[in-house]
Amino acid sequence: MTMRTRTLGTTGPRVSALGLGCMGMSALYGDADRAESIATVHAALEAGVTLLDTGDFYAMGHNEMLIGEALRAAPPALREKALVSVKFGALRDPEGNWTGYDGRPAAVKNFAAYSLQRLGVDHIDVYRIARLDPQVPIEETVGAIAELIDKGYVRHVGLSEVGAETIRRAAATAPVADLQIEYSLISRGVEREILPTTRELGIGVTAYGVLSRGLISGHFSHDRRLAANDFRAHSPRFQGENLRHNLGLVEALREIAGQKGVTVAQIAIAWVLARGEDIVPLVGARSRDRLAESLGALDVTLDAADLAAIERAVPADAAAGDRYPAAQMAHLDSER
Repeated sequence: MTMRTRTLGTTGPRVSALGLGCMGMSALYGDADRAESIATVHAALEAGVTLLDTGDFYAMGHNEMLIGEALRAAPPALREKALVSVKFGALRDPEGNWTGYDGRPAAVKNFAAYSLQRLGVDHIDVYRIARLDPQVPIEETVGAIAELIDKGYVRHVGLSEVGAETIRRAAATAPVADLQIEYSLISRGVEREILPTTRELGIGVTAYGVLSRGLISGHFSHDRRLAANDFRAHSPRFQGENLRHNLGLVEALREIAGQKGVTVAQIAIAWVLARGEDIVPLVGARSRDRLAESLGALDVTLDAADLAAIERAVPADAAAGDRYPAAQMAHLDSER
């Protein structure tokens, strides 16, 4: 496996062709093994992964502290190459409920101060609000990040799950390096307006959910029982007939993967890699075994015939069910 690199847009840093999404090491996918999570971060850095993605609201700071611990324990040469992307702004209560988003400039700076402390770093490489705050113009939120850049606390402005109009307004306020958004074989809405907009403006894309939260990893089965603290238990795509239909798409993909001599997860990640040099897939591995499998996608070459076969097996808009429950979909500017 040879780790390639890509650039986050025209203004962003050079990063590894795959990034590591660390959310599942702390929250929303059931219990995680802390020691294995840290070992997975170290294995990713050793393999040449440089981009680590987190959010300050992932288990209310737990994920940032975990990444900080992993970075402190990593060899200095690897630690210096690591780039950290942080999402902020999601509000939660002590029961873990989601209560809104806060993009006010004072809040942006407050969130950043806490993240710097928890991560144990002197700057954040890419900083972005997790979802658009409908009460605060994006210009004000991005302007506050730009002020943090001027003071050396942040290196680059990022965005997350916003639509084309919001992207344009943000980019007119300050240079935007990257948009983070869900993009996979069964989540392709980004292709209609958002991806053309980022490409026009020279903004990179970090694609999360490339395996659709494990749904198209090849490892999920219809009879799997999800823990109460696993949010997939309430996700529309994992329910009843929706799940049966979606796993049928996975089986069609499995046939193609078998012909290529690779796993379902590897061909799904390779498909996202093939969508363009401006896209960096984030893999949400929580163990070294799953990380190794995901990294194997870098050695998968898909030609035009392969891509056509994949898209016949899993056509655009073929998935049953929305990406999130209705209440969360309502907060997605990218879906409007």
